[in-house]
Amino acid sequence: MRIGKFKFIALLVVAFLAGAVVMGGATAFLGSSDSDADYGKLDELYRYIDANYYDEYDKEALLDGACKGLVAGLEDPYSSYMNKDEYENWLLNLQGEYSGVGITFTQDFEGNYVVISVNKNSPAMKAGIETGDILIAVDGEYYDDMDLFADAIRGEEGTKVKLTYIRDNKENTIEMTRKKIEQYSVEYEMIDETTAHIKLTSFIENTAEEFAEALEAVKAKGAEKLVLDLRDNGGGLLNACIDVADEFLDEGVVVYVEDKNGKRDEYLAEDGKTGLETVVLVNENSASAAEILAAAMQDNGYELVGKTTFGKGVIQSTINLGDGSALKLTIMQYFAPDGDAINKKGVAPDHKVTDNDKTEKDEQLDKALELLK
Repeated sequence: MRIGKFKFIALLVVAFLAGAVVMGGATAFLGSSDSDADYGKLDELYRYIDANYYDEYDKEALLDGACKGLVAGLEDPYSSYMNKDEYENWLLNLQGEYSGVGITFTQDFEGNYVVISVNKNSPAMKAGIETGDILIAVDGEYYDDMDLFADAIRGEEGTKVKLTYIRDNKENTIEMTRKKIEQYSVEYEMIDETTAHIKLTSFIENTAEEFAEALEAVKAKGAEKLVLDLRDNGGGLLNACIDVADEFLDEGVVVYVEDKNGKRDEYLAEDGKTGLETVVLVNENSASAAEILAAAMQDNGYELVGKTTFGKGVIQSTINLGDGSALKLTIMQYFAPDGDAINKKGVAPDHKVTDNDKTEKDEQLDKALELLK
């Protein structure tokens, strides 16, 4: 599969957030505890609403709103409360298949929802959506929560959705028909008889399996050298990242994490690795799980080419609350094998190279190929 030139703008890439998905029993938000007095105001508000609101209301919606507001108070863009429908859609997205229009977007530092990739042959691509477009509304509705915005775009296959976006300071609205979107997180090509190029676009449920298949495919074609491309990879599932890292590392630590109490957990690679000589490409949009992989490989002697990565070095755990809803919460930060923190710092490449969008060349890829000669 031929990989084109990647022209993404430098924005916070959080399309997929690194973190183990934890399925568990019910977790109470407002159980009995020493903090009851602190949250008694919520109960007071509910009782007043229940006694005085002039019309009927949805108690479940009221609780959902309270839960969302509680988590929003953290002012952490990576933490969120999801109701049952939102959580189910989120899980489908991680599995790599959903019905929608085929775009991946993120939230930038100013709170804008910015398109970072458009799936090939998707409704969005056919409608002319481009990377860098700022999404502002779905079917005329505005959302201040990224998960809710994404959920509004997705829907039943064959139904229509109107998307409003801004490009070049001009507002546009287009209508598209949703279709089933199957995500592929791995793309590969042979650059010459002995050099392969594999790009990881994210870390979703089937990434490790796809990557292993791609690796075997390029070896069968005679590959002896590899460019591993992590540019514009916003991260994803930590376990998928560890499985990919295992293809490049001997037995040892891939990454370790620490929680607020200093408790440390290590994620390990098993013995054995590919024999392909490898150079890694990164840029300012490589984030989260992509940074974990890049840092681990750098600490184990692989050279990195490109620009310093974003610096999203925290991990979310997603917990099923028992009633179908879920809490996605930042619980840890991670560290490279040598102990370097990544959060807010990023991973600096060994060879700093900027890809010039005004040229047809891929300067970063060219540098990687130069190093492999």
